[in-house]
Amino acid sequence: MAVITLKPSMSLWLRAQINMAQIIRIGTRESQLAVWQATQVKELLAQHGFAAELVYIKSEGDLDLKTPLYEMGVQGIFTRSLDIALLNNTIDIAVHSMKDVPTQLPKGIIQAAVLPRGPVKDLLVLKNELSVMSDELGYKNGSWATLINHHSSFIIATSSIRRKAQWLNKFPSSQIHNLRGNVNTRLRKLKEENWDGAIFAAAGLERIGLRPENSIELDWMLPAPAQGAIMVVCREEDSYALDACVHFNDADTAFCTKIERDFLRALLGGCSTPISAYAEMKDDEVHFTGNILSVDGQQKAEFEMTMPVWEASNFGVYAAEQILNNGGQVIADSIKG
Repeated sequence: MAVITLKPSMSLWLRAQINMAQIIRIGTRESQLAVWQATQVKELLAQHGFAAELVYIKSEGDLDLKTPLYEMGVQGIFTRSLDIALLNNTIDIAVHSMKDVPTQLPKGIIQAAVLPRGPVKDLLVLKNELSVMSDELGYKNGSWATLINHHSSFIIATSSIRRKAQWLNKFPSSQIHNLRGNVNTRLRKLKEENWDGAIFAAAGLERIGLRPENSIELDWMLPAPAQGAIMVVCREEDSYALDACVHFNDADTAFCTKIERDFLRALLGGCSTPISAYAEMKDDEVHFTGNILSVDGQQKAEFEMTMPVWEASNFGVYAAEQILNNGGQVIADSIKG
């Protein structure tokens, strides 16, 4: 019997014809950034011959824009509604900013793919041009950090307790105001309110082309675990959705974010805990940096180490143990108390 070998292009065409009857429903929040992320997944699915459509779902985090996140019991505040829709079979996959996803996924839901990581740093977006602000405050020749340190009423807006703690650790005289909402809403509030600046994730602003010129990368501020990464989840028993997503899973990003999330989980932290972590793979090594701070930023415990990739499967747990044994336990207990 003759064996027919399909060319890659023909194989993709044939798969597309077979898969046309089964459309993968992609659950997403309605914000511009969330839709951008979901659209990337839709396009990746199409590249591998899978038809898909977006299904818009509101999250609790989108509905309440006034209460600070750390007062809302925020584990899963931006993912819970999508998880429910997934388990109810309203959607087939959900797309999340990975830093918003609890380290323990709901029963019946599994990680299907992680996209290649985007920018991981945080940005300080200033309300005025830095040069203008420096002139007004009399620091024409000083750095922006010097400017802030000498300006006791400098007002920064953020809803992140992690950013708040790291900022106060470096600039203890600053005032911190709560800032909630999607990226567009927060940029608008920055213009309207009497604030000097606000902190954003670089990935969120850059992905939708909204990074202002008067923004500064905070290279000293450690990101949230898995910041800059996008996670796709599906139902555990849905082999079709899982097989579809495997095609665009980025193994290096998945490995590094697992280390960061293991670190977070071992420290019993969530969005309401000032815990930061970043793992980066270079050649055959993984470099990890992590910390935990008190809410007011006055106490800090940190850990940094490089480890061969083949030894790094439990790197996150090891790093958490080192931090807890070197001052982190006291900080963790004070936060829980």
